[in-house]
Amino acid sequence: MKLISWNIDSLNAALTGESARAILSRDVLDTITNYDPDIIAIQETKLPSTGPSKKHLEILGERFPDYDLVWTSSQEPARKGYAGTMFLYKNYLDPIASFPKIGAPSTMDLEGRIITLEFDDFYLTQVYTPNAGDGLNRLDERQVWDAKYADYLAELDKVKPLIATGDFNVAHKEIDLAHPESNRMSAGFTDEERQGFSNLLEKGFTDTFRHIHGDVKGAYTWWAQRVRTSKTNNSGWRIDYFLVSDRIADRIVRSEMIDSGPRQDHTPILLEIDIKP
Repeated sequence: MKLISWNIDSLNAALTGESARAILSRDVLDTITNYDPDIIAIQETKLPSTGPSKKHLEILGERFPDYDLVWTSSQEPARKGYAGTMFLYKNYLDPIASFPKIGAPSTMDLEGRIITLEFDDFYLTQVYTPNAGDGLNRLDERQVWDAKYADYLAELDKVKPLIATGDFNVAHKEIDLAHPESNRMSAGFTDEERQGFSNLLEKGFTDTFRHIHGDVKGAYTWWAQRVRTSKTNNSGWRIDYFLVSDRIADRIVRSEMIDSGPRQDHTPILLEIDIKP
């Protein structure tokens, strides 16, 4: 089975925008199409509470004619046009979709951050993890989220094996970002967030990229848009992951980043695993 995950940073902009960045985003969508994945997980859709428009659905249908989709968006009183996630899956698949609330603080459970697909023999879930915020003003809430989310995955794992993907908004170890020494107090690399991710893995999950590639350095999934040379200099972070239950780690075939060309921000990630729905 071939899976791709990507934080798209606005589905509307990628599908209908005319800026140079929008064109680069469509190039990435073309690249994803060429991989012919069974399932595509998309984070940060930034759609309204009503979800994709008729125009969005038409364009998605043209680009991905053999796929069905499910989505969830931010709902009031959470911010409008914020966060949001979507799955596209081949129409021969017939998963049961759910949109769990995990008891997260503030409006986090209303921001469209999690979708779970249940298959006969496994779960596939995606997440857009809340950022700790400017000045770490959301770090306390983020720590609660991390604990609640880890418990949620552990409960799923008790029932059947699990694949979890998405933008986890944390670089786990020093080798997961280019400049750890200058980012000790940056959102996504605090001791608290890194420990939260360690706690998640300790509940019985494997980081598929590290499982395949070991301690390779310089492999990142995100480069800051605000720094024009961040990607050309490979000053990146690895904050997007495919995790699997430890007991199916031996079924991993491939786990890697997909080249998104000159487009900065997130790049898609790929997992191939010997598992059938």
